[in-house]
Amino acid sequence: MTGEDLSAALDWKGRPIRCRECDHQSINAMGLCAKGKACIRDRRARRVERFLRGNPDLADQYLDHPYFEVRAGAARYANLFRLPPLLRDPEPEVRAVATLRLPEEKIRSMIKDEDVDVRIAAASRLTGTDLLLAIKDEAYMVRLTAVRRMPTELLPLVRHDPDPEVRAWVARRIDLPALPDMCFDPDPLVRREVAERLPLPQLGMLLNDDDFRVRFRVAERIAEEDLVLLLDDPEETIREIARERISKVPSLAHYLEPGAKVLPLKAQDQSETENQS
Repeated sequence: MTGEDLSAALDWKGRPIRCRECDHQSINAMGLCAKGKACIRDRRARRVERFLRGNPDLADQYLDHPYFEVRAGAARYANLFRLPPLLRDPEPEVRAVATLRLPEEKIRSMIKDEDVDVRIAAASRLTGTDLLLAIKDEAYMVRLTAVRRMPTELLPLVRHDPDPEVRAWVARRIDLPALPDMCFDPDPLVRREVAERLPLPQLGMLLNDDDFRVRFRVAERIAEEDLVLLLDDPEETIREIARERISKVPSLAHYLEPGAKVLPLKAQDQSETENQS
């Protein structure tokens, strides 16, 4: 242990820590705690954590300690039956730790806690319809945490969330029949997530997307016969992907010949219909 560690060993009131004044001299003698490194009386949370990690059986007696870092640390190791009162602790960090550990039926009300970190903790534990309150939360991280966990059948309720990161997670998880509606999302990164999962027959909805990142993913996935519409894409990289993939299909090779004309997708469909009639 360095002199710097020892000099920084202060309790939560800023007073120097003296091992001889501590109740745990016996475990100190056994090397189970050390001033400036692993100490329940230290004001630094990581030192409190080291003490409790090495002596978890002592956690229960520190759940009502006046210093919140000690209460929060103790809550990580204490007996579960001792934790419910901590859901009413004045410090959010303590409430969050208790929320993360207690059974779901004990923490449903915590999704309405005044502190965002506590609500995030609750959203990370709750399931099913208990997450419906979370998707209306004012904090996007609460909504994001809920969207990552909630049943897919509830995700259409969040397709129009104000935050694009939340909507991107919806696009990653939503059931495929509900995914095409997200082709019209205002954020290109959300639409790119849609392009990752959209069934091939529906990828044509994104062929003319305004963002080259969306069209790039479409070019990588769409059926080769639909790639001809990307041979004139304004982005050279996308045109190269289209040419490379088309060149591997002999029946489509004529589209790569100089002067070859490509009908718009709707015109092609109409022409095929007229030929069939």
